[in-house]
Amino acid sequence: MRKLTADFIFDAISGQFLSNHMLIMESGRILDLVYSDRNSDSGDTEYYKGLLCPGFINAHCHLELSHLKGAISSGTGLINFISQVLQLRDYPLEVIEEHINIADQFMYDSGIVAVGDISNTADTAASKKNSPIQYHTFVELFDLMNATMTSATIQKAKEVFDEHSGLKSFVPHAPYSVSKALFNAINRENSKGNTISIHNQETPAENSMFINGEGAFFDFYKRIGTPLSDFQPIHNSSIFYAMKHMDPDQRTLFVHNTMTEGEDIRAAQNWSSNIYWVTCPNANLYIENRLPDYQAFLEENATMAIGTDSLSSNWQLSIWEEVKTIKKYNSFIPLKILLQWATINGAKALGFEEELGSFTPDKSPGVVWIENFDPTSEITLEKSQSKRLNI
Repeated sequence: MRKLTADFIFDAISGQFLSNHMLIMESGRILDLVYSDRNSDSGDTEYYKGLLCPGFINAHCHLELSHLKGAISSGTGLINFISQVLQLRDYPLEVIEEHINIADQFMYDSGIVAVGDISNTADTAASKKNSPIQYHTFVELFDLMNATMTSATIQKAKEVFDEHSGLKSFVPHAPYSVSKALFNAINRENSKGNTISIHNQETPAENSMFINGEGAFFDFYKRIGTPLSDFQPIHNSSIFYAMKHMDPDQRTLFVHNTMTEGEDIRAAQNWSSNIYWVTCPNANLYIENRLPDYQAFLEENATMAIGTDSLSSNWQLSIWEEVKTIKKYNSFIPLKILLQWATINGAKALGFEEELGSFTPDKSPGVVWIENFDPTSEITLEKSQSKRLNI
């Protein structure tokens, strides 16, 4: 049995920073979180200067792109970013796997205990199988709105799906890249109660495509030889197209949401009661140099979680750095809210809440130490870093 205390312990359920409290643990499992006066400690309690919080949840990652760190310029916009990713696929498998293993280890060391990972290939399968991190693999499908590609897309995805172990599901890439036929196929392939992820409203061109039937995506599809000649706009934002063709009974993660507005949030939450909104702030800044309207999500009482996206679109894969970025540009959001996004909300989004996300007795959530960090003083935030405690 181990007893851990710190200047502050974050209780993700209540959203409170507790002082004079102690975690009692055994073999990584929480036995209790109790009041404890450090001055009267019997001497067998481990003290950590700073903050202890439950292990972080990375609700959205593309681990298979880890070898592309620094390969794509920042600030070019989503469509240019996608074009560059499509051109940077020819790397030796051993190089790809090496960088995947490095990224997985970095996430673990920084305190991440679970990841929602997008997979277009089986490149990450071996690393995830051997990792101490819990993964939900989202096998991603897209047919570029071209129904003639749907059958081949499904077949390839099934091959990738079979290579992965653990929790997994078939998911659509984004509204602008998935035909009605492919949406229907994805619904058929997934079992009831599964978890679905979809990239949502990342760039103004995405909404323009669906609202007005115009914009940069039309030029993009012409360049890659699959013009949107049969596409019909719906005169509404892209999320309405996705909702029309997705299953509201599935747990659904809408990811990025850079251009999402209050009307979109309300419509989605009326469509399904099992919605999670995943934000990847550093990736949004890297690709589009913009952030979502977090105030709109707070006003609609939306359940938020945090992801990192990939090393092709981010400088690192640390959830704590994502928290710091949101706080830097949106200082009105209380840190306790952001830590709930990073812990218990992320665990719920991926279906891991029975085991992870909070210091609740009988859970094994992992423990993150934010060294020398004082949540009552934002001066200590900028230089703070997260690290996993070996428990």
